[in-house]
Amino acid sequence: MRSKLKEPLIAGIIGAVIGFLISFLINFLVIPLPTTAFMNGINNGISGLISGFMGGFMGLLAFLWRAGKQKS
Repeated sequence: MRSKLKEPLIAGIIGAVIGFLISFLINFLVIPLPTTAFMNGINNGISGLISGFMGGFMGLLAFLWRAGKQKS
């Protein structure tokens, strides 16, 4: 049971780190500084959407890569 939980946790951590880095880079380099609290919320929503998708996708790829490696 422990090995079944270990791989998805590692993949989740990888995805979370990638999501953090993408969100940071989008907020720092791409999206301009907000002038209002509403625009700040929109900017954070956009970066969260992109980084959440990319982090989850990369975490899934890492999990599938490790799972495929164990089968062979």
